[in-house]
Amino acid sequence: MLTAENLTKKYGDHIALNALNLTIKKGEIFALLGQNGAGKTTTINLFLGFIPPSSGTLEINHISVTENPQETKKYVAYIPETVMLYPNLTGLENLKFFSALAGFRYSNGELTYFLTKAGLQTKAHDQHLGGYSKGMRQKVGIAIAIAKQAKVLLLDEPTSGLDPKASNEFSQILKELSADGTAILMATHDIFRAREVATHIGIMKQGNLVTIIEAAKISANELENMYLQTV
Repeated sequence: MLTAENLTKKYGDHIALNALNLTIKKGEIFALLGQNGAGKTTTINLFLGFIPPSSGTLEINHISVTENPQETKKYVAYIPETVMLYPNLTGLENLKFFSALAGFRYSNGELTYFLTKAGLQTKAHDQHLGGYSKGMRQKVGIAIAIAKQAKVLLLDEPTSGLDPKASNEFSQILKELSADGTAILMATHDIFRAREVATHIGIMKQGNLVTIIEAAKISANELENMYLQTV
């Protein structure tokens, strides 16, 4: 679903991302770990088509992001650290609006189903976003991804600022989406959450993807030690 070959991004003499080679298959959750400036967000932004690569190629669902950015966006949902929604609209109204932007028309019953599947409590569906916690806004973002029928989910620090309960709920939702076949790329600082939710973990340093680990083959403590030795 997601592939990058020798993907590089330069800003003048500064190399933000250096010859990245990465493949994320259907149903896989790939967590990118690394310090600020390691290249995690640059990778996300390149797949989103927000910035052009300096060299190399990247594809979503076998379609070039560089050559067909509007086509690849049809397959992608993006949840940044802070989900930008309309505070004066309810959760249901936000979902209806953003679904319509993506070309989908749903009944209120269907919209309610998507919000519930994303883990948002029923009583919150008709409350204005202005009163939502960050975790609740993230769930609306997930509901938008479900409604959009996204095959790829890109996440930038999705659990930052969430309390342990909300973070755990978010992880469970990602696992459910993965089981449904969604390919997920997540940039994060949260080593233990990455170990818990991801199928594969990559550690980045100064624009380089230094190592890739199968999450099931390493403990959280081993991952932490490897991370500290790498960065």
